[in-house]
Amino acid sequence: MKQKIEKSWGCEEIIVHTDKYTMKKLLIRAGHKLSRQFHVKKDETVYINKGVLYLDLSREDTESNIRKLYEGEAWRLSPKTIYIFCAPPDEDVELLEVSTPELDDVVRLQDNYGRHNRA
Repeated sequence: MKQKIEKSWGCEEIIVHTDKYTMKKLLIRAGHKLSRQFHVKKDETVYINKGVLYLDLSREDTESNIRKLYEGEAWRLSPKTIYIFCAPPDEDVELLEVSTPELDDVVRLQDNYGRHNRA
């Protein structure tokens, strides 16, 4: 069951979605970022497949807690972890995400594309 969804920041491809887990591929276009967000129940791990991911773990704009993750690295985001995925200005980044199955469990705190609490 593959489902590709175009997004303002790139695209998301749902590779597998079951009642136990979900696997997605995310492509974040150069210079774009996702919402500052967290999940109430969803537990996910991302694997950097191509490029470099800037993982912003800052809770507010006034903080600076950014980690660079390179191809082959992974990071777990447990429920209630606030984060932003960012692509560098000069290259796309491709992630593989494996998570618990709660696709709609997104609480957006800030969004550059005018979206509110839904993907």
